[in-house]
Amino acid sequence: MMSQMRPVQVIAVSGGKGGVGKSNISVNLSIALAEMRRRVVLLDADLGLANVDVLLGIKATHTLADVLAGTHSLSEVLVTGPGGVKIVPASSGVQRMAELSAAEHAGLINAFNELSDQVDVLVIDTAAGISDTVISFVRAANEVVIVVCDEPSSITDAYALIKLLNKEYGMMRFRVVANMTRTAAEGQNMFNKLNSVCERFLDVTLQFVGQVPFDENVRKAVQKQKALLEFAPASKAAVAIRNLAQVVDRWPLPSSPTGRLEFFVERLLLAANAR
Repeated sequence: MMSQMRPVQVIAVSGGKGGVGKSNISVNLSIALAEMRRRVVLLDADLGLANVDVLLGIKATHTLADVLAGTHSLSEVLVTGPGGVKIVPASSGVQRMAELSAAEHAGLINAFNELSDQVDVLVIDTAAGISDTVISFVRAANEVVIVVCDEPSSITDAYALIKLLNKEYGMMRFRVVANMTRTAAEGQNMFNKLNSVCERFLDVTLQFVGQVPFDENVRKAVQKQKALLEFAPASKAAVAIRNLAQVVDRWPLPSSPTGRLEFFVERLLLAANAR
């Protein structure tokens, strides 16, 4: 019963720009956490252009579109991925899923309550951009990880996402991961660039939580439709992601509901009442 009372750690992996490696980090971070005996659910939140199942070579019979249609429960669409990670697949090429109403987003988020006794960590791989879907899922998470890479547009788009979440929705704390770095100093430099502009114009706190080095094995793993941690478990990038998982696992759990729409709110209430 104690594990059921513990709140679920909900982590949204975002970044604004496409192509920064959000999905690779989401997938492999999930596997690394599962290796640490955490019960992990990975939500592919790119609702109209699913890619987690493609990355892993998984054939999903049912998707979130079926949950929304009311024909299947969330438990029924779960697919087991590498390391025992449970994956919630999204649909691909379904425009309707990319244009959900606020009520439909709320329905999907509330649907996760049925999994609350089966999960310790929910990792949300968000879509690129700053659509309503991205914002809904990020706001419903406890932790927000912003992935950046060494392209000017990556820093610009990450700042745009943080600015929107801060100015419009009052979100103030973000974690930052630098991806595909060439040197140890490069990740810190990227963070410093983003942090300096945020400090100047926004009321936010950014924390640099690690970097994942550029590694040819990542591309090879994608081509083979395998997770990096399975394909090249001793590679530089795999080691870095396991280090990142150690950091993530130490983040505090939410202590009480925020009052906004969020994942696993029932379990959060139970945990708060138990205290």
